Amino acid sequence: MRIDATDRTLIAATQGGLPLVAAPYAALGTVTGLPEAEVIARLSAMQEAGIIRRIAVAPNHYRLGMVANGMSVWDVADDLAEGLGARVGALPFVSHCYLRPRARPDWPYNLFAMIHGADRAEVELKRTEIAALLGKACAAGDILYSTRILKKTGLRLKKKAG
Repeated sequence: MRIDATDRTLIAATQGGLPLVAAPYAALGTVTGLPEAEVIARLSAMQEAGIIRRIAVAPNHYRLGMVANGMSVWDVADDLAEGLGARVGALPFVSHCYLRPRARPDWPYNLFAMIHGADRAEVELKRTEIAALLGKACAAGDILYSTRILKKTGLRLKKKAG
């Protein structure tokens, strides 16, 4: 699927998030000049094609009181990493989880899971829960705590010249 000018207009209209109204797709239709059903159909088609990963609420965890944030990193057996990663990613306190290539010898970790908590003690408790889930498949782990927010925005399309 290739996006057309109408899709680009729709993406641009959603860059700041969906309108916080009872009928957000109808509101997008008003802004873009599209019927609500077409807004829904186009967004669905782009999601099915992988152009849009998901449409979801993205709460500001800092405003929710979750001010301790740590990226836990794990050295997990490669043959078990995908299955264990899916289990870790399903934990209610993990906001995102993914596999990445190792960079040995300095960086042996291949499984990453972001943990949020009200304080570091809560994050460490959650990290202990992940370690127990990983069990003997995990050779090592560590955690990198956030010290500042670098980016809190979604996709931003460049405007086409001309």
